[in-house]
Amino acid sequence: MDFDKLTELLFVPGISGREEMIREKIIELLPKGIPYHVDDLGNLIVEIGQGEKLLGFAAHMDELGLLITGVNPDGTLNFKKIGGIPEELLPGRHVDVINSLGESIDGIIGFMPPHLSKNSKGIEPVIDVGASSPEEVSELGIEVIDYAVFRKQVSILNDKFVAARALDDRFGCALLLEFLEKALDMDLNKKLLFVWTVQEEVGLVGAQAIAAQYRPTAFFPIDSFACCSKLTGNIKPGNGPVLRMNDSSSIASYDLGKRLLSLAKEKEIPLQFGVTGGGTDGIPFLRKGVKMVPLSLAIKNLHSEVEYLSVEDYDHLLNLLVEITKVF
Repeated sequence: MDFDKLTELLFVPGISGREEMIREKIIELLPKGIPYHVDDLGNLIVEIGQGEKLLGFAAHMDELGLLITGVNPDGTLNFKKIGGIPEELLPGRHVDVINSLGESIDGIIGFMPPHLSKNSKGIEPVIDVGASSPEEVSELGIEVIDYAVFRKQVSILNDKFVAARALDDRFGCALLLEFLEKALDMDLNKKLLFVWTVQEEVGLVGAQAIAAQYRPTAFFPIDSFACCSKLTGNIKPGNGPVLRMNDSSSIASYDLGKRLLSLAKEKEIPLQFGVTGGGTDGIPFLRKGVKMVPLSLAIKNLHSEVEYLSVEDYDHLLNLLVEITKVF
């Protein structure tokens, strides 16, 4: 794992529909001189190699966040959740409000203390940036349709695990960058499509646009596998990458999954497979008749401020991507 690269991506804000800053950071980190293009929706696309076969790989750039929907007379900010943010994560949190100039403004979401909450019906959560009027909010450069993200901190646990907000799917973005560098040194007899997509968290919007343009031989979204529960069984961080064979919206290709399991066994790459919830950028391709299997990392505490993955699993998934490129 290139930890510095992953950390660099984690700390760039970018909710669904506002991926411009994270996209620019990824472009900055692309191998020097490599051609790329950005489509009308904001998907970042790189194509390399020659040949009849086309293998597609994608990771989504957007993270969960809060869209500013209004300013109250007391200077607090109303917001709408963008993506699947549990309600209980909101109170008592630090946030970074990204204003109309792209600047980060400190903010908090208040919390009703237990001293006062016994007979209270609770309060509607709002963002407090220390302003006392709409005019002060305006002076900070904050406007309706600006956004906020949860304040981020990265923890390294026992030198084995990384915990942070936005590992979903900034780990995938970082992994694709590392994989691209390795692929450029390979003698390719096929084409490879790398896509960093937009608006995954609100309906796979970017991937739908890509699926309308490309028909790869096989497609591999790089995304999270929510664990650990009765549904996901024994899958956990540290036991290898995960083939996400079924989720709430798709069933991955059985024969392609079996080929991946066989390849991983041959190359002594630990690999898990199983069932979880949610959906991935592979779904639009599946609906176009393209075989796909999401390649995932088991992540505990998904969609929280302490998403949690294994460094070894990350490295094994990078190795698996290289082996897939050699033989598929």
